[in-house]
Amino acid sequence: MPATLPALAALLIGVSVVVLLLVVWDLPAFVGLIISAMVVGVVNAALIPDITFGSIPSSVASNFGSEMTGIGIPILMAAIIGKSMTESGAANRIVRSFQSLVSDDNADFALWGSSTILAIPVFFDNVFYLMAPLARSMRARIGKNYALYIAVVGGGGTAAHAFVPPTPGPLAVAQELGASGESILGMTIVVGLATAIPAALIAGVAYGRFINARIDIPLRETMGTSAEDLEEQAKKSTESLPGFFESLLPVLVAVAFIAAGTVVTTFKDVYPALASLQPITNFIGDANFALTVAAVVAALTYLRMDDFPRQVWQDELTEALQNGGNIAAITAAGGAFGAMLAASGIGMVIANALQGIGIGLLITAWLIAAIIRIAQGSATVAMITTGGIMAPLVPELAVHPAYLVMAIGAGGITTSWYNDSGFWIVKEIGGLTQAETLKVWTAVTSILSVAALIIILIYSTLFPLA
Repeated sequence: MPATLPALAALLIGVSVVVLLLVVWDLPAFVGLIISAMVVGVVNAALIPDITFGSIPSSVASNFGSEMTGIGIPILMAAIIGKSMTESGAANRIVRSFQSLVSDDNADFALWGSSTILAIPVFFDNVFYLMAPLARSMRARIGKNYALYIAVVGGGGTAAHAFVPPTPGPLAVAQELGASGESILGMTIVVGLATAIPAALIAGVAYGRFINARIDIPLRETMGTSAEDLEEQAKKSTESLPGFFESLLPVLVAVAFIAAGTVVTTFKDVYPALASLQPITNFIGDANFALTVAAVVAALTYLRMDDFPRQVWQDELTEALQNGGNIAAITAAGGAFGAMLAASGIGMVIANALQGIGIGLLITAWLIAAIIRIAQGSATVAMITTGGIMAPLVPELAVHPAYLVMAIGAGGITTSWYNDSGFWIVKEIGGLTQAETLKVWTAVTSILSVAALIIILIYSTLFPLA
């Protein structure tokens, strides 16, 4: 049987089942995603000889565990960070400092700029863990614009993560395309910044303001913190809040540790002296460790500011961990569903089908990455797969390879939906409904992808750099 049929069958049936279970029947997200993953596995086993029927449940569990390995501790620590920064008033203090620099009407620019800068050395999901309490506190203080704040945090963070090395996605693609030399990597960073900033302004700020005028997303309880808690914090005097540096310290610690690991790993070949630091920076730069330290810092501020018995403090943190566990389970289930779709081979089927299309290389690369991303959910898989396909074609480029890196990145981030763990992170940590997440987050990633492609085509025409 041709490989195309099983892959397409798995995709179509998987999409139909997840929509039926989550949208029509409104099952709990975790249950619906696990069932959908198993259904896709059954289709794979029925149509692909190498996959056995009896191995499907354990395969789903294995993929769930693999996803949990990557996001379990960070999400649980993010729950403590969010609870502690909110309840201690730290998030409120940072928000007030933002507001002293910009007006209420332009508060979105402060969140956008912060998420963009943080996402250069830090994975997007970790950025969202750190920025979500600020977006929620900003909404509580101003009383509106939550859809806008989610859009700018998501747009800024995703754009930097997709286009600006040393974030892993564009760095891996640049290396695959032969852009690993210092001068070429430098150009990739320059082109990445020139792409990320205007694309995020379009998808995050402009679209965020558009959708914000049409939907009003209320604050809901998430990560153990209710809307009432946030509104009570917003009414406190500045004198009763922790200082700005102490408030920002959890974010600074997490970013500094992760950035140290990223910088040493990226530049150790250029500056060999850095190699001796790598064992240390690999340890402290791991998100599991960095966010654990950040959580401890945030929790100690929470204890100091509220001045309540240790047992009450412990109970409050335990409540946050319980909420975080549910979010981690849903996120990992979404990743398992995407992994079962990927096991059908849908990525290579799409890539092979599009490889011979007679359109420009930049558009071809974007299209391949975009369809693989939508089909199986992982932006990283879409980018690396497309990078491998396009690498032999680099000599045919009439423009600098950095533009091809950007086109692949733009395709790889499009249309985050149910099979992407990032969709569930934004939904659950942000406290959104499925419909709200589709209207804000999914739309932002789609617009960001198309806007970036258009920007890349304009740049490559005006400044080929070849």
